[in-house]
Amino acid sequence: MTPLFIGGIGMQEVLLIALVVLLFFGGKKIPELMKGIGKGVRSFKEGMNNIEKEVENSEQKK
Repeated sequence: MTPLFIGGIGMQEVLLIALVVLLFFGGKKIPELMKGIGKGVRSFKEGMNNIEKEVENSEQKK
């Protein structure tokens, strides 16, 4: 079972994408890029948790 957004990407395609990213950003920029992505994901999760808490609070008030 493969997720919809990945489709039929195999190992060769993943390696090609990694090589292109390495060429574009260089070895020193990749950790900074991953750190930024991690912060974005963390912020998104915190936002989702806040929304869930607001929904639960509004359901309890009814």
